[in-house]
Amino acid sequence: KGLKGERFRTKMAHLLRASRVVAKCVGRSASRAKSSGVVVLRGGTVANLDKTFKADVLCEDGLIKAVGPDLEVPVGATSVDCTGKWVMPGGIDPHTHLEMPFMGDVTCDDFFTGHCAALSGGTTLHVDFALPIDHDLEAGYAEWRRKSKKAAMDYCFHMAVTGWNEKVAKDMARLTAEEGINSYKFFMAYKGALMVSDDELAAGMQRCKEIGAIPMVHAENGDLVALGQQKIFDMGITGPEGHALSRPPELEAEATNRAIMMAQFINVPLYVVHVMSKMALEEVARARERGVRVIGEPLCTGLAKDQSEMWNPDFDQAAMHVMSPPIRSLAHDGEALANALSNGVLTLVGSDHAVFNRAQKAKGKGDFRTIPNGVNGIEERMHLTWDKCVNTGKMSVKEYVRATSAAAAQIFGVFPQKGYVGVGSDADICVLNPEATKKISVEGHHSAMDTNAYAGWNIKGKVETTLSQGNIVWNDDKLTVVRGAGRYIKCKPFGPLFEGIERRPIDANPGSIEACTRIV
Repeated sequence: KGLKGERFRTKMAHLLRASRVVAKCVGRSASRAKSSGVVVLRGGTVANLDKTFKADVLCEDGLIKAVGPDLEVPVGATSVDCTGKWVMPGGIDPHTHLEMPFMGDVTCDDFFTGHCAALSGGTTLHVDFALPIDHDLEAGYAEWRRKSKKAAMDYCFHMAVTGWNEKVAKDMARLTAEEGINSYKFFMAYKGALMVSDDELAAGMQRCKEIGAIPMVHAENGDLVALGQQKIFDMGITGPEGHALSRPPELEAEATNRAIMMAQFINVPLYVVHVMSKMALEEVARARERGVRVIGEPLCTGLAKDQSEMWNPDFDQAAMHVMSPPIRSLAHDGEALANALSNGVLTLVGSDHAVFNRAQKAKGKGDFRTIPNGVNGIEERMHLTWDKCVNTGKMSVKEYVRATSAAAAQIFGVFPQKGYVGVGSDADICVLNPEATKKISVEGHHSAMDTNAYAGWNIKGKVETTLSQGNIVWNDDKLTVVRGAGRYIKCKPFGPLFEGIERRPIDANPGSIEACTRIV
């Protein structure tokens, strides 16, 4: 009410788009593959992080029951011909924001439309960031469990920490031990909103170490970002390009280095989300070289897009690409990120799917500081990573599996239940045809969004079939899902990143010369 003209038409177009997505998915739910049925994937090449081999895969009751050559197809089973295709673990997206309140708005995709998008792109599990309510972690967790009741596929949670007190520390311990949250995100940016101070970050890292959870950081120097924003705005630069100009790579690199040094001092693993610049990448690489247990996560957007998008004279197109940290130079930063991901210097790839429609982004016209941050990717991540890393010869298919599923499963303690094609693992599988072409469009995607940053792209290599919980949910460009079928997957504390860390001198012999000189 009160919206007029173009804003009203844009709003109604979004609502219509969202209703069509829901109708498209719900309308097929009645014809969903039988949950108790048998599915056999025949004649494909199985790809795991450790090996590839030709085999059939038999799925029943939500699990993989057999993997081997020439398996017998039981009577009544559904058989899928996978000849010439890769049969891989379903993708695991470690970085999403569904139905998230942010900058005065809420992201367009919820736990149903976002899952429709994910499944059609080969992703079968994601880890969403739950936000506290007024710094209350328990309240935030309860709210995210409420939102996720409509889930169509399996999901996990990270939890953000936006302030520090005794209750936060207590809640972290309970959520990790009882609710399966083993990762906590600390914002070093968004001053005055989500940002924590260094002493709060240090306290949070120490608490994570005690309870066996992984501290994660959004690494940008929030104080200098605020200074840069004001400087650029005062220069008369108010459009989306001001976003990139106000938060350059050195602010990301400085915060990355600061967080790494703090984690090394405390002797706790660290996960750096959305590494977007070569400068930040180099900080991660240097830390890993000296033995720090740090995980660097690039985004599919950082691999595929160039910062020049924010200089597009069409505001809608430019604002569509506003995210934080900003998209950098594709030739300089994107190429370095793709190389590092392919070689394991960066460990896994996320999407940071946080989508705002045209009307929401348009609220930032005249002041780039108020453009809601976020770019789509939950549906496109698997295809973009294949295109930028496998098609270019940078990455083997085994490394692709590591980057898109297996590493996330290992880091968050759900491997080999997830991220592996093997007997006993969940039957979450994606089948990719390397010779088929994926065409990306607003009309063809399954998000509730009315834009797509990759509209018009044609990618060689296409996810043609997706299995979730043993059911065929995506096949022949048709989506067959059930609202509410998704399960909350608990993540275990003290995962692989913690193994043996207590034997380092800083903890094992804190009064020694080795502890002082940080020989690791």
